Amino acid sequence: MKSALFMAGLLVALSAPASALEYRSTSRPALLYDAPSTAAGKVAIAGSGLPLEVIVDTDTWVKVRDHSGRLAWVEKAALGGARSVMVKVEVGLVRQQPRPDAEIAFRAAQGVLLDVTGAIDPFGWLPVKHANGQTGWLPAHEAWGR
Repeated sequence: MKSALFMAGLLVALSAPASALEYRSTSRPALLYDAPSTAAGKVAIAGSGLPLEVIVDTDTWVKVRDHSGRLAWVEKAALGGARSVMVKVEVGLVRQQPRPDAEIAFRAAQGVLLDVTGAIDPFGWLPVKHANGQTGWLPAHEAWGR
């Protein structure tokens, strides 16, 4: 009985993800391919600063998932720019302080890319910066690519 419980526990542990989700942003515009080769089919162009979820990481290629759920391969050299997130709600209210009652610093429409300027605070607020220089705090659950 103990060995059966041990094996069941081991299977559960092995089926769990090894680490938290990893995201990387593109450092420049990059082609996304359907296989890890420049001879493979091209599926999309990722603009500079686009956050992508890492699925598989090899020496020269990374299999990624974009915000729409599409899987593709990108050359590793195209990743590594400033970390960014994409606003996933209709309008993200970026606050001056990490509190829901703080003054609004600016509004960011769905799909807007924001640079991440620090770590998520303990209450789920993400410090961000708009391309125009405005800064503030966005609720982390409103951002894709964190």
